[in-house]
This record gives sequence, C-alpha cells and structure tokens, in this order.
Amino acid sequence: MSIWEYANPRKFMGWTGRLVPVFVVLAAVLIGVGLTWGFFFTPDDYRMGATVKIIYIHVPSAMMAINAWVMMLVASLIWIVRRHHVSVLAARAAAGVGVTMTLIALITGAIWGQPMWGTWWAWDPRLTSFLILFLFYLGYLALWQAIDDPDTAADLTSVLCLVGSVFAVLSRYAVNFWNQGLHQGASLSLDKEENVADVFWQPLVVTMVGFGLLFVALVLIRTRTEIRARRLHALEARERMG
Repeated sequence: MSIWEYANPRKFMGWTGRLVPVFVVLAAVLIGVGLTWGFFFTPDDYRMGATVKIIYIHVPSAMMAINAWVMMLVASLIWIVRRHHVSVLAARAAAGVGVTMTLIALITGAIWGQPMWGTWWAWDPRLTSFLILFLFYLGYLALWQAIDDPDTAADLTSVLCLVGSVFAVLSRYAVNFWNQGLHQGASLSLDKEENVADVFWQPLVVTMVGFGLLFVALVLIRTRTEIRARRLHALEARERMG
C-alpha cells in the first residue's frame, strides 16, 4: 500500500478523526505538566531572575513557528510536484497555526527582552528575521484570501512559501550567521555550554513536546475543516449548475 493512499481525502478524514483526540489529550497533559513544573517548581535564574520562566512559552512557540513553515514548505513542494490537494490544504492549515505561534513568540520575546535588555524591541538579526517571517505568514494567508481560483491560489502561495523559507532558516540560525546581536544562542544545543541548566531544561523539553503535539492536532483539525469546506463549495457549485 502506498503512503499516498493515506492522503486520499476520504481515508485522511478517517484516520485523522481517530488520532486527533489522542493528540489533543497528550498535548494538554504535557503542556500542563511542563508549565506547572517550570513555573512553580523551578528556581529563579541567578542572572535573569523569575523572567527566565517565560522560556516555557517563548521557546516552544518560536520552535513551532519555524517548524510550521518547514512543514508548509514540504507540503507546498508536494503540491508543485504531485498536485496533491490535501498537501496544499495542510500547508494552508499550518499557516494559521504558524502565524499564531510566531505572534506569541514575538510578544513573549518582547516581554522577556524588556527587563533583560532595557527595551521591548531591538533590530537584532534573529528578531528582525523573525518579524519578517511573521509578515510572510500574513502575506501567505492574505494571498489565499485574495484569489478565488483554489488551484491558482495554491500555486502562488507555494511559490511564496519557497521564498519565505529563507527567513525561516535565518530565524533559526541568525545567531550563528552573525556573531553579534542581543539575542542569546539556542536554549537546547549539542554544545553543553549553550544549554540551559538541567533544572530548566527538563520541564522545557516536556513543554516543547506538548507544543509539538498541539501543533499536529491543530493542523489536522484545520486540514479536516479545509476538506469539508472544499466539499461544501463543490456541492454548492453543482447545485448552481443543476
């Protein structure tokens, strides 16, 4: 059996209908445990004080913001190569989740940065590329709304996704590309010197896994909604023609 059979709209609706509740429950449990552990059972940082605890929202949301665009890139490439409608609907679904995660990351970053840097915003390489990524998200969603023909909209948004992927990469690796800027390096890294202390790292990983499952659940839910909307549109078109 080919993997593409699972992306058939009818089969997709079947297996995702069974998995979505599982992902929702697991995400709720892990996020609840991670945030409770992080906010109430970890000490204040010796440099950042209690403000360090915003990493339990900021880091997972920033990670999901970037990974959402990566998922959109893969789905858009599948559309360009195979013209598979479910893939492009999944990309559109991921964009709505991704723009929300990006906004959360920008807001929490500003809240974190104000006491640490003395300013709500700085034109730091990573912050700037992240802001541009947010604008690409808005442009992607606006382009879907502006074009009536769904296949034409899918083609143009897929091209936009390819271009925006540059800023998704910059958002992730800006600190490595430019050895300057206020933003710290990665909170989780293969380099032990860059990692946060274990007392913060462990609940952070739990929360990140929870955010990842939440992202998957939301994308599946939104994709299912897009499929239903496409079916409804097709039925309405048939009635008008009949």
